[in-house]
Amino acid sequence: MLEAMLMPYIAAGRLIIKRQHKPVAVEMAGDRILAVALESSEGEKLWLRADYVLDASELGEVLELSHTEHVIGAESQQDSGELHAPAKANPLDQQAINWCYALDYRPGEDHRIAKPENYDFWQSYQADFWAGKLLSWHDINPITLKKRHLALFDSDLRSPKGEKLHLWNYRRILCKDNFIQGTFASDISLVNWPQMDYWLGPLLGVSPEAQQAHLKAAKELSLALLYWMQHEAPRHDSQNNKKQSSHKQGYPELRLRADVFETQDGLAKAPYIRESRRILPLFRVTEAHLGVEQRGQLKGAELFEDSVGIGSYRIDLHPSTALKSYLDISSYPFQIPLGALIPQRMENLLPAAKNIGVTHITNGCYRLHPVEWNIGEVAGALAAYCLKHHKLPREIYQKKSLLRHFQEMLVRDFDIELSWPDYARFYPC
Repeated sequence: MLEAMLMPYIAAGRLIIKRQHKPVAVEMAGDRILAVALESSEGEKLWLRADYVLDASELGEVLELSHTEHVIGAESQQDSGELHAPAKANPLDQQAINWCYALDYRPGEDHRIAKPENYDFWQSYQADFWAGKLLSWHDINPITLKKRHLALFDSDLRSPKGEKLHLWNYRRILCKDNFIQGTFASDISLVNWPQMDYWLGPLLGVSPEAQQAHLKAAKELSLALLYWMQHEAPRHDSQNNKKQSSHKQGYPELRLRADVFETQDGLAKAPYIRESRRILPLFRVTEAHLGVEQRGQLKGAELFEDSVGIGSYRIDLHPSTALKSYLDISSYPFQIPLGALIPQRMENLLPAAKNIGVTHITNGCYRLHPVEWNIGEVAGALAAYCLKHHKLPREIYQKKSLLRHFQEMLVRDFDIELSWPDYARFYPC
């Protein structure tokens, strides 16, 4: 779908996509970026020169390369004033990452993978804050932190008693029952499940070698989960299931769908990263602006006159590299303030993803995909607007007439919602 959307611009010569490239250097002049160097997977370097640079990378790579003021990890409570922030800042306190893959289920077939490297470690690993071994049919409820049963299929929901999470349907991306019978032999489920959260080391604030080691270990954990499910996991086949497998343990019928991601190892081309470098902005969003508990008697999230979009999600922090458990607390439907997209010093660099001016806490609700896409779209619109009107982003933010004109354009030309109706904004999630 994305390829189809981009094709007219590619065909017209207005857009060039360089795949398998990463930013490795920048050329600066004062507070402006003149050019960004990209390096291909083959080691070839390409310099791109532009009036504006938008950083939509997963880790905010250009922020570090350009020495743009930014933070990583958790701010202290004294710094942010947030109710749930730690007493002491910890830059290495970063949310777990996941290396996802897709599975289908083929009864009567055997698709077991070879034993992954370091499987024995993961098979026995248990964190102090977890309900048991990581590779098991139990996790903890992110809100209550109480033990929860993980059910693989519908039949698994019958037992045991207590709270359950239906894994197969949790992130299912194809349901065969939605198609003419025989079109698909199985559902396809995207595996981004609690047992593959990797929290044993951060990706930011460490050496490149350490970062690569953690990425490799995250892949090993994901494959260890699949191996455990195929070979050793207790089966949930109940007596009421007439199609019981002959296997006493393990689900060899689970098949890794390498074709979904078009990769040799069957895993996604990149991990799911929940936390990026974050700019020091003209305005920073904190828990006080939208956290239900910290808002106290105040109803709804803070209203921002410079809103450029909206979002709604709980403050959802996964277990972290500081070996802390979930923080999953209620928040009000919120707005995206333009001030959070503008660096304090840099003139022509705009964050376009999870790298805006939020905190470790509020990243927990601003990191979600609809919000991230809204941010990217607005960053592109802002760069175009500034070029057309010969203004800097901070001038749009600081001058009300320009801000209103820009907001009107977002609504008119991009159908972007700037505020929640009252019937929605006062009801927390």
